[in-house]
Amino acid sequence: MSAARIAIPGVVAVNTFREAVRDRVLYNLIFFALMMIGAAIFVGEISIGIERLVIVNLGLSAISLIGLVMAIFIGVGLVYKEMEKRTLYSLLAKPVRRWEFLVGKYGGLLLTLLVNTSLMTLGLFAALLYVSGRFQRSDVSILVAVYFILLELALVTALALFFSCFSSPMLSTLFTLGIYITGVFSQDIRDFGEVTKNAQLGAVTRVLYYLLPNFHNFNSIAAASHGDPVPLRLIAQNTLYALLYVTVVLLGAATVFSRRNLR
Repeated sequence: MSAARIAIPGVVAVNTFREAVRDRVLYNLIFFALMMIGAAIFVGEISIGIERLVIVNLGLSAISLIGLVMAIFIGVGLVYKEMEKRTLYSLLAKPVRRWEFLVGKYGGLLLTLLVNTSLMTLGLFAALLYVSGRFQRSDVSILVAVYFILLELALVTALALFFSCFSSPMLSTLFTLGIYITGVFSQDIRDFGEVTKNAQLGAVTRVLYYLLPNFHNFNSIAAASHGDPVPLRLIAQNTLYALLYVTVVLLGAATVFSRRNLR
């Protein structure tokens, strides 16, 4: 593959990032997240002895929630918005392949999420510094939790982009949100199937457990709140899992989008 072809998704990603930066909704979301972190400072100050736990818990929850909202509600419109504005047709008329367009859009939104998550993380550490006056070695677990949140958002963005290739924004939002909620409770769903002792139900729940993304494994907010270290093995497993799952979903999105009649 030539360098020019490799550069095409990068150009699309940069343009997507610029469009997202110009969107005022993003600034409102960041402001809301920073307000939640500010509220965490207030709650932490009146929670004697557990200030750090409260601030980290609320701060990471705010980062995760805002990132999820951005990933879903922006991701489901990545393709639809381009078709609505008719810019997709002029873009594909150029030597740009459909998979390159999708990869570029995905990369642009991922870059947006990375920048915004980084800003919110800085806000969280500023809140910790304000309350405790210094950083602790255990604060490294907060960075690991943020990294897991980014992996989770990468998965959600890929799913949102996949559904946007063949569905309306409303349905894509419902599909993505439904898979996310199911993925959060996938382990509980599998355990429920085993508890019922029903062979058919147990088989269905096991299939769902292995087929749907297991978002439960990316939640280390509680560990970060208590300053518990996260095993390197879990970090490696989550990274590899997210990479493989995102690759499969993007391949599926490219396959669906390449066969779609855009006329």
